[in-house]
Amino acid sequence: MLNAISRRTFISKYPLGFVSIALAELLRVDGLLARESTASLGPHARATTRSVIFVFQGGGPSQVDTFDPKPLLQQLHGKDVPESIGKTIPKIARSPLNNLLASPWKFRQYGESGIPVSDLHPELGRCVDDLCVIRSCQHDSPIHAPAEFIATTGTQVGDRPSLGAWLTYGLGSESSNLPGFVVFKTGETVRPPAIGTGFLPTQYQGVLVDSQKGIPNLTLPDGFTRSDRESQLRLLDTLNREHLGKSRVTSRAISAGQDGSPAVPLETGLSTLDPYDSQLEARIKSYELAYRMQISAPAIFDLQQESTETQTLYGIDQKETAEYGRIMLLTRRLVERGVRFIQIRSGGWDSHADIEAEHGKKCRAIDKPLAGLLSDLKRRGLLDETLVICGGEFGRTPASQRGPSKPGRDHSPSGYTTWLAGGGVRGGQVIGATDEVGYSAIERPVHPNDLHATILHALGLDQHKLYFEHRNRRELVTVNGGKVIHEVF
Repeated sequence: MLNAISRRTFISKYPLGFVSIALAELLRVDGLLARESTASLGPHARATTRSVIFVFQGGGPSQVDTFDPKPLLQQLHGKDVPESIGKTIPKIARSPLNNLLASPWKFRQYGESGIPVSDLHPELGRCVDDLCVIRSCQHDSPIHAPAEFIATTGTQVGDRPSLGAWLTYGLGSESSNLPGFVVFKTGETVRPPAIGTGFLPTQYQGVLVDSQKGIPNLTLPDGFTRSDRESQLRLLDTLNREHLGKSRVTSRAISAGQDGSPAVPLETGLSTLDPYDSQLEARIKSYELAYRMQISAPAIFDLQQESTETQTLYGIDQKETAEYGRIMLLTRRLVERGVRFIQIRSGGWDSHADIEAEHGKKCRAIDKPLAGLLSDLKRRGLLDETLVICGGEFGRTPASQRGPSKPGRDHSPSGYTTWLAGGGVRGGQVIGATDEVGYSAIERPVHPNDLHATILHALGLDQHKLYFEHRNRRELVTVNGGKVIHEVF
């Protein structure tokens, strides 16, 4: 029997390069080759969830039109905010405080819990007993990019790792053939920090998947054979590793100093070549992963393997819901195969004008597929170990904006809604509250850092123990501090 050896040792010892990966995988399957874990730390405590799905609603959905009904707002339509309420609203959300806009949608109570959900989400309404609706999310930035960075990285600067990168760094992926962090996009621009690695090694960055085109280059071009691709990858592997070796020698020379001073350890971050060294290592690993994905991923992305009933559940058979239906079904298939963190980017919620048409169109497109995902995960026994989060970078004001004929709403970070389901979450409950017209959180405010700490907790990670050494500083996920929302579970 062969002795168990790691993937890196196998590749470095044998000159076949990437050709050896296929053999290494066969040996691993046969139990003859030890698998190198991608986990950096592992959990610190018992986890209630294994994977995370974050549906990011870019632009900011309106809380008062979806999950936070305000009867007084209906009564005050066209009027100014009463002074008794206006004086409690933070300055960042004070403009405008006139011409309140009633919601054009009715709210209905659903499920045993009786939680009200608007007519924008009738399918999600039927799943409400699995949802924990947090109505009191709050932060300080009314501008899209900084607010998005707060929601995805914890600060508004945009220079830190995204949550998906942190989780992949901390726990790795349970699949050797798929990335730990996958990002589905639906046409809108993806801001790099929202899926990036910041100061973490670049190997933890999210892999972008286009909703229409999928992952590029999973199939070989016309006229290319598997042997041709193996030869290309073998050459790239050799050149990359030779260059990596040279860069490390040069780095050690620089760290020793030109004046004969003692060598400075590279981990101090003083060497300018050290980040490039990390990027090249990540590039080598990405080639390894890409090769394995070319073997396994095409079957995963073939939705014809799913039954007609399942495709109908997600709305793939209807034009309006087909795109999100495909994304949600692929998400379930990736979760089944051990992908750790999936970010679904749903843009187009920035309804400054004609909110009735714009929100109506967005909700018709995503409501059924998202409810289908929850239902499918639940019936397969996957919802208990999969945490689903849905929300935007902020909400929208209760006031009217841009004209009386087709009004919309402005940005509002002072009070908005995010919901969670699965992964140990206690469904059928509402946490927190906004004021009587929906401007600002007045009960149990929840900052995005609190949400991040809660997600880490569900995965068995302690926010104070998951860190990365960067420039002689222990960097934490929740750099500004976060409190676990224990009542969620």
